[in-house]
Amino acid sequence: MSATAAATATATHTPLPVLGRDVLVPLVTGGEVDYAALDYAASAPALQRVWDDIAAYAPYYGSVHRGAGYLSQLSTDLFENSRKEVAAFLGCRPDDQVVFTRATTDSLNLLAAALPQGTRVFVFETEHHASLLPWQQRDGIEVGYLSAPRSPRQAVETLERALAAWRADDQEADTGAGAGAALVCVTGASNVTGELWPVRELAEVAHAHGARIVLDAAQLAPHHPVDIAALDVDWVAFSGHKLYAPFGAGVLAGRADWLRAARPYLAGGGASRKVALSVREGVGEVEVEWHTTEARHEAGSPNVIGAYAIASACKALTEAGFESLVARERRLIAKVREGLAEVDEVRVLSLFGDDAPRVGVISFVVEGWNSSHFAAALSAEYGIGVRDGLFCAHPLVRTLLGGEPGEAGECGAPETAPGERSLNAIRVSFGAGTPDEHVERFVGAVKELVRDGAKWSYRTEDGRCVPDRG
Repeated sequence: MSATAAATATATHTPLPVLGRDVLVPLVTGGEVDYAALDYAASAPALQRVWDDIAAYAPYYGSVHRGAGYLSQLSTDLFENSRKEVAAFLGCRPDDQVVFTRATTDSLNLLAAALPQGTRVFVFETEHHASLLPWQQRDGIEVGYLSAPRSPRQAVETLERALAAWRADDQEADTGAGAGAALVCVTGASNVTGELWPVRELAEVAHAHGARIVLDAAQLAPHHPVDIAALDVDWVAFSGHKLYAPFGAGVLAGRADWLRAARPYLAGGGASRKVALSVREGVGEVEVEWHTTEARHEAGSPNVIGAYAIASACKALTEAGFESLVARERRLIAKVREGLAEVDEVRVLSLFGDDAPRVGVISFVVEGWNSSHFAAALSAEYGIGVRDGLFCAHPLVRTLLGGEPGEAGECGAPETAPGERSLNAIRVSFGAGTPDEHVERFVGAVKELVRDGAKWSYRTEDGRCVPDRG
């Protein structure tokens, strides 16, 4: 075996070093165990490489774009070079802009604020709330919600019909001022099922009808390469805290024209090129010339630590090689799915079916258990951290659960209005930093809990299921 092949094989079987891998947590049954962080879809741990880079830079921290001193100049260079690193990671086109934001939610709200008046937005009901909700906050924007597809092909066909109908209505109503704008928002990988969406095909349909498309890559970017040019999307949004860089930053990258034409997302220093006060008829007015670069939407002192952390994570993942990372993750996915399939009481949630390609995000329910109770037992008795609930994707989870209720009054059952059913699920998610042992412990814990029940008693506290410690 060549040195390169040996290195690839090693990378395929070895997790990337992350913070928290040696943290010990107490068990209610006694003793301690190293914490199995299996909630990557909410927030992934920081890569050790990212932490080391941040620690090395921290003594040199200075103001960005605002000072002549050495540390200020160094920090400014670091911030702008981070932008270039992210652009390379995303395969940005020469004219694309990379705007640093707070997270995916912030990125998509920024884009929503930049939409031309009268834009029609098309979004599947299966989206995370970050990409489902921002559009209706804008006055003068129409939103069309598309029903949950049951296959990638059906997703493409649903969008095709919706855009064709929109184009026909738009042309019929056209008074000579030209056709209105349209935007399609779609996820790259579901934060509930982990299933990959047909992004390239959806982009082709969108562009064929004169619409633009934004990709929510929050769950895709940590697991698969994202190439704006290859996917032919207009914008990409993602969060650092899901990309092993949990330092409060995100990215909106893509076409510049709507961003340049829009009012600044925030008004303040950094976004303005020139500000002058003029007095007319005794009344003072402020005249502002705004930047047309990314700075237009980055008012205030930028989060240089967060931006640098994202750039560091992008570089680390690129150097590790997505081919080997994907191969290793597929092996972990198979291990989890095969283990869960051996438990008759477990039902894995899926839109596109068992054979659909996916990332390391799997949601399920367990017959006879409220999901909050099950997740609490995994944590308290096995040191395993998962997520339970509706995962900020309420319409999708309710569709997938098909109205299966939790038992009324059971520990941790979500509060509902009279006549409504209590619905929630369990989500396990993992990635490049997950050791095999954590996945194996999880599968074993699920089997043991279903077979033997919980070893401890639990109660509801502030809507959460927690161990009853007397």
